[in-house]
Amino acid sequence: MAITHFQYFLLFVATFVFVGFLTPIMRKIAINKEIYDAPTSAHKTHKEPVPYLGGVAIIIGIIVVSYSTAFYKDFSSKNLILMTSVLAPAFVLGLIGLWDDMKNLRPGPRFAVQTLAGIFTAWILISENTVGTATGSKVIDALITVVWVVGISNSINFFDNLDGGAAGTVAVTTSALFVLGFSGHQYMIAALSSVTAGATIGFLLWNKSPARIYMGDAGALFLGVLVATLTIRLKPDAEIQWTSFATPVLLLAVPILDTSVAVISRLKRGVSPFQGGHDHLSHRLIRAGLSRRRAAVCLWLLSALFAAASISITLTPRVIEQVIVAIAALIWGCLFIAFFRTADAN
Repeated sequence: MAITHFQYFLLFVATFVFVGFLTPIMRKIAINKEIYDAPTSAHKTHKEPVPYLGGVAIIIGIIVVSYSTAFYKDFSSKNLILMTSVLAPAFVLGLIGLWDDMKNLRPGPRFAVQTLAGIFTAWILISENTVGTATGSKVIDALITVVWVVGISNSINFFDNLDGGAAGTVAVTTSALFVLGFSGHQYMIAALSSVTAGATIGFLLWNKSPARIYMGDAGALFLGVLVATLTIRLKPDAEIQWTSFATPVLLLAVPILDTSVAVISRLKRGVSPFQGGHDHLSHRLIRAGLSRRRAAVCLWLLSALFAAASISITLTPRVIEQVIVAIAALIWGCLFIAFFRTADAN
C-alpha cells in the first residue's frame, strides 16, 4: 500500500498540530490533579515542580492519527494487525509509565513489564517474519529483539533528563527512519515514523527550555518501545549484512551513548545503575559551560550526524558503506571517552 509524498506530509502536520494543541490541555489537567515532577530528589535539576502528562498527549496523538488514517485509507486487516503489533506494546509500556509518573513504581515491576513487551514484540516479529535484520536463527533473533526493545525503552527513559533533549532526539531519529522506510518502500514504517516525528515536534513546542511540561515515563517508555520496534523492523537497503545491522544502532547512537556513559560511570563508583544522578550527557555538557538550551541542541546535532550516517549507508557502494560505519564507530568511541572523562557530579 503506497502513500504519496503529500499524504506523508499530511500525517506529519496532522500529528504535529494535534499534539501541539493537546499538550497544553494535558498540562492543565496535570496541574488540576497535581501530577508534577517535583524536584525532591538529588538528581533533579529543575527548581520548581513541572507538570507531567505530556507523554499522554504524545500517545493519544500518535494512536488517534495512526488509526484514523488506517480506517480512512481502508487498510487491510493484515495491515491493521501489523500496525497494532507495533503500537500495542508501546501503549502498554506507556500505561505502565503513566502509573509510574503518578505512583512512583519500583524498577523491578517496570522492568518485568518491559521484558514482557519485548517478548511479545519478538514473537510477533519472528512469527510474521518481519524482522528487518534477521540472523537466520529464530532463537538469536528473538533474544536480540527482547534485549533491543528493553534496552532502548530504558535508554530513551534515561535520556529524558533535559528540557527538549529526548523529544528532539526522537524527532531526529524518526525523521531519518521515515527517509529509510520511504526509500526502501516500507510504507508502514515510513508512515508511523512520520506520525511520531510530528508528535514529538508538536510536544517540543511546550517542552523546549524552559519546559512547561514533561513527557514523563509515560511518553519516554511509549516512544522507547515504538522506536525500538520500528528500527528493528526496518530492512535497510544496504549491500552488506553487518552494515545493515549497524543502521538501527546509528539511529539511536546518542541515547545509547548516554546510557553507556551513565551506567558505566555509576558502576565504577559502586552506585546502582538505576539510581538517578547528574552523570548523563546533558549534565556533562552543562558542567562544561553550555546552557540547557544549547546542550539540547548539541544532542540533537549529534543525533543528526549519526542519522545522516545511517542514511548514507543506503546511498553508497559496498566499500563506502563500511568506511561510513567505521568512521561513525570511531566518532562514537571518541565521544564516549570525552564524556566519560568529564567529572561526575553526584
